[in-house]
Amino acid sequence: MKTNIYTYRLYDVADEINLDSVQALWMSRNKIASRLRLNRISTRSIEIQNPPVLVELGSHELQIGKATHFVGVYARILDIGVISIIFNIQVEEDVTYDQYMDLVMGVEEMPDEEFRSFLDATLETIRPACVNPNVSGFDEDFTVYYFEDPVPADWDIAAFLLKDRHPVNAATRADVLSNRFSYADDVAYLTWDSALVYDPTGSTDIPDLLEFANAQYLELRYYDNFLNHAIDTTYDVIGEPDAMQKSNIRKFRSIRDELLETMADVSSLTSNITNSLRVTEDVFYAKVYARYMDLLKARVWQENIELKMQVLQRCYNMINEAVETDHLERIRKYNLILLSIITAILVLMLLASIAPYLYYFLIRGLG
Repeated sequence: MKTNIYTYRLYDVADEINLDSVQALWMSRNKIASRLRLNRISTRSIEIQNPPVLVELGSHELQIGKATHFVGVYARILDIGVISIIFNIQVEEDVTYDQYMDLVMGVEEMPDEEFRSFLDATLETIRPACVNPNVSGFDEDFTVYYFEDPVPADWDIAAFLLKDRHPVNAATRADVLSNRFSYADDVAYLTWDSALVYDPTGSTDIPDLLEFANAQYLELRYYDNFLNHAIDTTYDVIGEPDAMQKSNIRKFRSIRDELLETMADVSSLTSNITNSLRVTEDVFYAKVYARYMDLLKARVWQENIELKMQVLQRCYNMINEAVETDHLERIRKYNLILLSIITAILVLMLLASIAPYLYYFLIRGLG
């Protein structure tokens, strides 16, 4: 039986990544770097604005669970600031159910350090292509159990998806297997952090699509948290007892400018995230992608970001009003001072112009 396990660990590492530069940097070291292309459909069926770059990191022997396995390691680099480290675990063709289940549990328990070493090596190479490179601490993981041969009928696929050896009741099993998709003689079962795919053609379109969706979800989480921090920081300033004192106007100007920059950046970057992939013509892939995004509750995160952007906009309006009021007050004062100076000059000029006459009349009066 031909089967592999793909396990993914995705990391937020930058605001954006220039993929053309990534390819150039990687190929300058005589290494292969290829763009993502879904091979079972036409390129017009799914629009990927900037297809991610896949690079090979070699084959390695890794201890997974109780056994050592050969693992093909790859890094997928996305322009939205994400690097996905992929372990392609090769499974013996004569594997038994219990052995496979051991491997499922071993993959689930793999330490993050196994992935981080490959992430660090990748990031070191492509750092010049990254905008504001920084491993933020936000990451996602998911696993795909991939079969090119039919899954044995006596194997419990719900146990793989749940990553649990213990028997479950009929309701739980039905719920786990409810997100089932099939186009021809293939089949895919989805959960929020795993999937089982059977495809006799060997196509990895579905795993690639799920990986991309996870990257979008990761970035939505990151920017939701980023906005939380921006809101908290703003509230800390405007919530101070003497916040509206004139002595704070300079600080308000700085915060106002930062808020404007934050809103512009987040609006642009989140737009890039949501528009980075669009399913246009292929109904099957559209259903798979849409359902998986529902499982990730991506729309909820998008709505949270929109609401927090509105909160920041209200904060900006309030701070801007205070700054503009102070600005108008300063202009009024400057105008009064200027008017006083002009009046004084005019009076002096008037006095200078009539001084000879005053002198004449004064002399005559004395005479």
